[in-house]
Amino acid sequence: MGNGAISRSDILKTLDEYDELGREVFLRKYGYRKAHTYILVHEGKEYDSKAIAGVAHKYRYGEPLTPQDLSGGVGHAVDWLIREGFTVEAVHGREWTRDELILICDQVARNEWKDLAMKDPRIAELCDLLSLLVPSPEQRPDTGSRLTDEVSRTTSDIAKHRSGRQSSAGRQRLVLDVLDDFLSRPTEMARAAQLLRDGLRNGSLHPARPGDDENDNSEEEFSAPEGRTLYRRHRTRERSRALRSRKIATVLRSGGTLACEVCDFDFGAVYGERGEGYIECHHVVPLHEAGEGTTRLSDLALICSNCHRMIHRAAPWPTPAQLRATLR
Repeated sequence: MGNGAISRSDILKTLDEYDELGREVFLRKYGYRKAHTYILVHEGKEYDSKAIAGVAHKYRYGEPLTPQDLSGGVGHAVDWLIREGFTVEAVHGREWTRDELILICDQVARNEWKDLAMKDPRIAELCDLLSLLVPSPEQRPDTGSRLTDEVSRTTSDIAKHRSGRQSSAGRQRLVLDVLDDFLSRPTEMARAAQLLRDGLRNGSLHPARPGDDENDNSEEEFSAPEGRTLYRRHRTRERSRALRSRKIATVLRSGGTLACEVCDFDFGAVYGERGEGYIECHHVVPLHEAGEGTTRLSDLALICSNCHRMIHRAAPWPTPAQLRATLR
C-alpha cells in the first residue's frame, strides 16, 4: 500500500464521507479517536486530521491506513494535508477560568498527582460542578463526552507538568499558575477548592454575571483564597439599594446612629467625613434559605465589615444578636 501519496481529491472524498456519516460514526468505523492535537479546517467545518489523512488512502489504494500506521502530529498526517493545500490548526483546548482550574487541580492533588480517566466517576462529579460555574443554565457547558474529555486531558496535563514530563510551551499559562499555587501553598489552595465545592453543592453561592462587580460597594460576597471574586449571592432582593437606603433612613429618622448592631462600631465616629453614612446591610435570614418573597426592613441588620465577615465565616450563620452575645 502507498503511504502518503494521497491527493486533494482523495481528501475531499473523505471529507464528504465524514460529513455523511457524522463524526462519531466515522471515527468508530475506522477505529480512530478524536483529534487532541491538530484539526483540519475546511469551509468552516472542523475534522479530525489523523483520521482524514488515514482514511483518504482508501480512495487511492482501496484500503485505509489504521491509526497505528501514521502519526497525527506534525509528521505524516498533518504534512500530507498541508501539502495538498488544506488548513490545519492546533487544537485549542478549553480556556479554563481560575475557579475551574482550582477544582480540577485539587482533584489531581487528592489523587496523589495522578490523572483521571474519562470514565472515572470523579470526572463526572467535576463536570457537574463546572457546569454550575456559569451565571445561567443556558450558558452551562455540555456535560457530555466533550467536556469529560477536556477535563480528563487537563488532569493529565497537570499531572505531567507536576512531574516535569511535559513542557509548558503552548499551554494555557493559567494552568501552570494554579499548579504553582497548589505546590507552594497546598493547604490554602485545598481550602479554596473546598469552599468552592461546598458553596456550589449547598446552593449558597452563585456565579457572578458580567458587570456584577461594577459600582457595587456591598460586602456581602464570597471570595475563595487566591482566586478572583468568585461569587455573589442572588441580587433580586439582596442587592436592592432602595431597601438599604430605606433601612438607613428609618434608623436615622428614629434618632439612631449608623452603628453596628453587633459591636457598636460607628464608621463616621472613627473615620470622620470619609466614614459618614457608611454601614453594611445584612439579611438576618440568608436568602438561599428564605427563598423568594418580600423582604421587610426588620429582616435587615446594619453591621460593620468585621462583624459581617464573622457572620459569614462559616455555617450555620449566627444572627447579629447571637454574635453580639459572643463578644468579649
